[in-house]
Amino acid sequence: MKDWRPDLSRSSSPRYMAIADLIEMDLRNGVLAVGDRLPPQRELAGHLGVDFTTVARGYVEAQKRGLVESHVGRGTFVTGGPTGGVATTSDIAADPRREAAIDLSMNLPPEPPDPVLIARMRDGMAAVSSNLLSLLRYQGFGGSPMDKEAAAIWLARRGMETPHERIFVTPGAHPALLAICGLLVKAGETILSEIITYPGIRSIAAQLGLTLSGLPMDDEGILPDAFADACERLKPKALYLNPTLQNPLTLTISKQRREDICAVARKYRVPIIEDDAYGFIPLQAPPPFSALAPDLTWHIGGLAKCLGAGLRLAYVVAPDSKSIWPFAGAMRAANVMASPVTMALSTRWIEDGTADAILRFLRDEASARQDMVAAILPAGSYRSDPISFNIWLPLTNGWTRSIFAAHMRSAGIGVVASDAFTVEGAAPEAVRVCLGGPIDREKLQSALEFMGHALEGSPERSASFF
Repeated sequence: MKDWRPDLSRSSSPRYMAIADLIEMDLRNGVLAVGDRLPPQRELAGHLGVDFTTVARGYVEAQKRGLVESHVGRGTFVTGGPTGGVATTSDIAADPRREAAIDLSMNLPPEPPDPVLIARMRDGMAAVSSNLLSLLRYQGFGGSPMDKEAAAIWLARRGMETPHERIFVTPGAHPALLAICGLLVKAGETILSEIITYPGIRSIAAQLGLTLSGLPMDDEGILPDAFADACERLKPKALYLNPTLQNPLTLTISKQRREDICAVARKYRVPIIEDDAYGFIPLQAPPPFSALAPDLTWHIGGLAKCLGAGLRLAYVVAPDSKSIWPFAGAMRAANVMASPVTMALSTRWIEDGTADAILRFLRDEASARQDMVAAILPAGSYRSDPISFNIWLPLTNGWTRSIFAAHMRSAGIGVVASDAFTVEGAAPEAVRVCLGGPIDREKLQSALEFMGHALEGSPERSASFF
């Protein structure tokens, strides 16, 4: 290990920036060389008389400049950029390490590093491309018979036996939600949701001029009695739910609670919009609303969270035959069709078992990342599920959601404040922290350690060292 002891007085920058500046200076003048291992963050913090957070931010800044690389369990090493010296501007622009911001704000599935699985996914793309010209033509809306058959096979794993004529392959969950809400609810009318809910439905309600009203919740989701009361008072035209691994709270509505909600919906004839984005992630999820009340439920089985967001596909099940044509007309008017290329790829992956292999990876990786969180953050200080892609983090020790989000941003770490999810009333002092996407375990651990250290103290204590 390199016994590197920088003199912070050599730089007029804030302390964390000074650490990165001095790494760059010492690399230029030969004090540091490519391959040198820098001191552990806590050790250097002790030597410099600064907070651990300051050193952590300094190392993050150095990584942004392409000067160092961190490896969990091994340490932080001087890289000096791909040319072997200090990175030039052209090196930095081309170097993938320049994607330095750790984005924990997008709730994406983890990306597989396994070359065998990646090769299998690429094989599917190669097979699809052999028929590329026909896939570049306009297609009929809703998917070909082959695509609908694959969708039916996929949905059957959630206990849904659905006639093909009620299945639509749509260009993602958002366009489907927009079309369904537009069919069920007129401007000024009310749609219900969880009081802490997915931001997408808030945006859609605002776009259409709908009144979105949030229902109180417990650990199993919305309260059936509160739903019934809202039906009496507000005369809602639909109920939106994200019932499995709910975004952002990670809760899953139990089978009994789902049945109780269905009973209220049936009594008041309120259609249910079921956004089942995460329904395929658990091995043993409760049955979907579409299986419990198929005549009331619009089911949206998006593929973004279980296969890949870039596919931009969702399998939609209409509640009855009379709903088919209005929905198809609304979707055609706004979107024409889903991409035939990604439809063909998804169908191929479902048929040849690649989709199952991706799901197995996602479950294993999500579980491993939740284990990392449990090893770093105190038990009971956050809410999660063993296989969810995010955690819900209530804030203490004087941290507010805005100050905490800004503090994380200053270190290149993105989180989302609770305001984005709160339908009505005061937003709680909490943030959503996502664990997936392109970030690997090493960078995730570094981000979680920085976060955990900040949460141990007050915002004033953290800010005083910058």
